[in-house]
Amino acid sequence: MALSDAELIAGVLAHDDHEAFRELVLRHQSGLRAWLRQLTRGDYAWADDLAQETFVTAYRQLKSFRAEGKFSSWLFAIAHRRFCSEARARREFVTLDEVPAESFSDLKEPSFDLAEGWDDLARGLASLTTAQRTAITLCYQQGLTHEEAAAVLDCALGTLKTNILRGKGRLLRYFQRQEAAH
Repeated sequence: MALSDAELIAGVLAHDDHEAFRELVLRHQSGLRAWLRQLTRGDYAWADDLAQETFVTAYRQLKSFRAEGKFSSWLFAIAHRRFCSEARARREFVTLDEVPAESFSDLKEPSFDLAEGWDDLARGLASLTTAQRTAITLCYQQGLTHEEAAAVLDCALGTLKTNILRGKGRLLRYFQRQEAAH
């Protein structure tokens, strides 16, 4: 029977059990990396670097994890803070709510072919502001509740809901423009 995250964390803290932490990484790396790839607008190398840095930070700060929430939410919060810090340094943040989707026409394409629908969704998500994309992907891709996502992003619940609502509206307009163009 598989151990729970809490049991694995207890093993790491009590015995510096590297295998237990390895299991935590294996459990959570796929979702974290996928989410970071959305945040970085398909920059897989940057997303993978952020994921690795997140797990290193998590290992070093595991004593500060409070079992009141999910371990995955704690990881997403670490990753989000790291992303925000690096995005500011790279000047990656889009601060205007209504930057036209056409301004993202030079986005990096993934190194492999995606199904057309997934490609369209990736382009649509890339057209959102960072706050909108982050909120939508946490809730709809990663399955966090609004409350959990607001905690990860360290924002008010109303702010998160507003970002989701505006992001969904922007996605709708993006897809309507795409349909009209074809």
